[in-house]
Amino acid sequence: MKKKNKKVNAAILIIGNEILSGRTKDKNIPFLANWLNLKCGISVEEVRVIPDVEKTIIENIKIMSKKFNYVFTTGGIGPTHDDITALSIAKAFRLKYAYHQEAYTILENYYGKKNFNDGRKKMAKTPVGAKLIYNPSSAAPGFMTKNVLSLPGVPSILNSMIENCKRYLVKGLKVHSKTINLSTVESNISAGLSSIQKKFRKSVDIGSYPFFRLGKIGVSVVSRSTSKKKLSIVQKEIFKLAILKKIKVVKFKSN
Repeated sequence: MKKKNKKVNAAILIIGNEILSGRTKDKNIPFLANWLNLKCGISVEEVRVIPDVEKTIIENIKIMSKKFNYVFTTGGIGPTHDDITALSIAKAFRLKYAYHQEAYTILENYYGKKNFNDGRKKMAKTPVGAKLIYNPSSAAPGFMTKNVLSLPGVPSILNSMIENCKRYLVKGLKVHSKTINLSTVESNISAGLSSIQKKFRKSVDIGSYPFFRLGKIGVSVVSRSTSKKKLSIVQKEIFKLAILKKIKVVKFKSN
């Protein structure tokens, strides 16, 4: 991983008709968001799910690659007719689309010359100049084009490849979080939380999330920041608010 930067962000672009149709449930978004934040200090700030349509992929790649430090795409890099991610990214960046010699060699050795058919050869095609993301599970590599990292849609394969993305990423500061579960409703603490958030708007993000567990209603107040010191100060402010409102603290959790 490259030298650490103060704030680094990313977006995730899920490509696949099977996700939009509901036939396949996406598991890659939570995995990628968690890995990027905890392992790389990179905040995921946007997620999009789009169909296997060339024009749509091109438009989204153009917009998102300019808006974020990194864009992670999943899906559409396999051997079938609807796997058009690599070609679409090439067109988005006005690059040629051709066989990546190292990818070709990897796949030819994996399948053997006799079984290395046209569909499998297709998985060796990338935008010219792309860097490979090695695949320890099924050989077919992902690739990085400019600031766009393209990974397969199959969760188990993506998970096995993710550590091989680190070499291309600039690490950001880790975002720490603390959670306080309060036995109350959101409307009872909304004004107080708004006041705290206003005081620390530049350094801490505060979110409130209602829950219903074991017959009890409550609110999880989650604070996130790259500064442990500011996070601790905010936690004290929230505890003061709970005491002022005579609200029971159900549970305290930090990570």
